[in-house]
Amino acid sequence: MSCRKQELFRAYLKLLELENQCASATLPEDKEGDLTPRQVYYLRIIDGYDALTCSDLAQYTDNSKPTVTEMVNKFISWDCVVKQRSDTDRRVCYIRLTPKGKRIARAEEMQYLRLVEHIENCLTEEEVKQLIGLLNKLSIYTEVEK
Repeated sequence: MSCRKQELFRAYLKLLELENQCASATLPEDKEGDLTPRQVYYLRIIDGYDALTCSDLAQYTDNSKPTVTEMVNKFISWDCVVKQRSDTDRRVCYIRLTPKGKRIARAEEMQYLRLVEHIENCLTEEEVKQLIGLLNKLSIYTEVEK
């Protein structure tokens, strides 16, 4: 590996380490042990809606209703989700996130916001503009490769 490539690689690893530090600072302390990425994904979907039924969640995640119902029941036992009956149709039951569920669902976004804040605090305005330009250039380059 060339010196320049090694230097770029080390710099990239430092950026990843910074991201990991931001992630560990934003993870909720009361996060249920080992939530899978799929479970966090479900919580993020629920977080995106004011009123969502298990049937809606099954449709959005392309899963069966029994699979989603089982997952929602786990979330309820972990105090991440509550079920509420509709005021207009008592047969309909909505699922909503608890404050704990919201913290878990939003932790990843908070991680990235902390990283952005750190970058803003470390770089000058001109350097931030340059970084944005470089990242956009990388984004365009990867889109062309697809």
